[in-house]
Amino acid sequence: DITIENSDDEVSYVKLGRLAEWVKDRAITLELCPTSNLQTGAVEQWGATLEEHPFDLLYQLDFCVTVNTDNRLQSGTSLSRELSLLVDAFGYTLSDVEQFQQNACASAFMPAEDRDELAEVISQGFENAVRGSRS
Repeated sequence: DITIENSDDEVSYVKLGRLAEWVKDRAITLELCPTSNLQTGAVEQWGATLEEHPFDLLYQLDFCVTVNTDNRLQSGTSLSRELSLLVDAFGYTLSDVEQFQQNACASAFMPAEDRDELAEVISQGFENAVRGSRS
């Protein structure tokens, strides 16, 4: 329940309906599976390509989004591939990808201590990746 109006191929107006506002306000995690969503037609009202998938719109609107694979074997994908496809489609940076991973960590069903430890491992991994890319 998101209304979008476009002008000259750019989004000029986005209106969130009551349900979308409720989800966003409560920072409810949206587990999105881009490849599977396209294969199953789950997002066909948005379009048939990854560039038309609502992932980026939801991210830009500050929804808590995560990247997932759904059924890796049937979809023929992996988490690394899904992230790579999104980077290619939307120009995401390492910082964006880290945010997706931190969102997933924050919403994981695990003890808080373990979740905090995992969040630190994710942060360190991305920090090392950034430091390594500068070398």
